[in-house]
Amino acid sequence: MTELVLRPADSRELSAVLTFWARAAENAGRPPDTPAALAALHLRDPFALIVAVEGDRIVGTIIAGWDGWRCHLYRLAVDPQRRRGGIGAALIAAAEDRIRSLGGTRIDAMVLDDNPRAHGIWAVHGYHRQQDWSRWVKPL
Repeated sequence: MTELVLRPADSRELSAVLTFWARAAENAGRPPDTPAALAALHLRDPFALIVAVEGDRIVGTIIAGWDGWRCHLYRLAVDPQRRRGGIGAALIAAAEDRIRSLGGTRIDAMVLDDNPRAHGIWAVHGYHRQQDWSRWVKPL
């Protein structure tokens, strides 16, 4: 097996990331991610999207968005054939390291209520559902 490498995504990989998410991420009930949206994220913060790669194959992703005040984690996804092998844990650790290096002191993860499999990995890494807040959204 090829060595697992975690690194910021390269702009030439964005299309491959979208293809990966279509296969490996939880996509139900949400508008699809677009090439333009992902390109805008990468342009604004080229280090936010962290990929786990083996050779030239993407096997995991996480977005560690930082606005200068809070950090939000999005799009933790692991290749279905590679789950429960430590890739998700490594991605969470890399995202937390990035935020610490930027001076962040609080982090949250966007996790779908209807994805109990994902709840486990976040709980194991010290995250908990915040009962007194709800996320309010408005599509633009």
